[in-house]
Amino acid sequence: MIKKSKNVHKELQTSAHKLNWLRASVLGANDGIVSIAGLVMGVAGATNSSAAILTAGLAGIVAGAISMAAGEYVSVSSSRDTEKALLKKEHYELKNNPTEELEELTQIYQKKGLSRKTAEIAAKEVSAKDVFAAHAHMELNIDPNNLTNPWHAALASAIAFLLGSAIPLFAIIIPHPSIRIPVAFIFVLLALAITGVLSAKVGGAGVFRATIRVVSGGVLAMGVTYGIGRIFAVSGI
Repeated sequence: MIKKSKNVHKELQTSAHKLNWLRASVLGANDGIVSIAGLVMGVAGATNSSAAILTAGLAGIVAGAISMAAGEYVSVSSSRDTEKALLKKEHYELKNNPTEELEELTQIYQKKGLSRKTAEIAAKEVSAKDVFAAHAHMELNIDPNNLTNPWHAALASAIAFLLGSAIPLFAIIIPHPSIRIPVAFIFVLLALAITGVLSAKVGGAGVFRATIRVVSGGVLAMGVTYGIGRIFAVSGI
């Protein structure tokens, strides 16, 4: 029974990790779409030069991907350091206060609905197999053997950003200059609608409302940056 409970806990934690990765990927792709769409729309508003639009778009993609990767690496590294500190503290307490830690684990099982006697048995059984892992799971909700890798997180964010940002860049470069703005606008809105639906599904939110928020943000970004580009084009700056 205890073994089954631990397996279920591990499966739930693994699922949570996967959801976090998926959520980060969707958000990274959305950032890539919106930021690069705004950038190339602004440049396209100021000039018809495909070379200028492509150069600005590529520069923005590289800078954005590096920024996303660096930000995710720092964030996950900080979280990982915190987890390591908590695990180190738990290891110290188990070594120096084993009786108190066993009582603490027993009380955790009691709060989950077990009787005092059953909770004591459960605490002793899981502690006999791997006391450190048992306390890490139950007290800290941390799997000491499955900490998030900051390099993996950084790479995933960068790739998600690159994939998302490629959509507005290709959508504005490939079409003829006379139709590139409306074509890019439509493709970006479709891409944002997809990421909006995915983010809603992952987060368990309402699809319509989440999609409207994402699409509205993209429309605002493209509208403002295109308007700024037109101002510079008209003024001849």
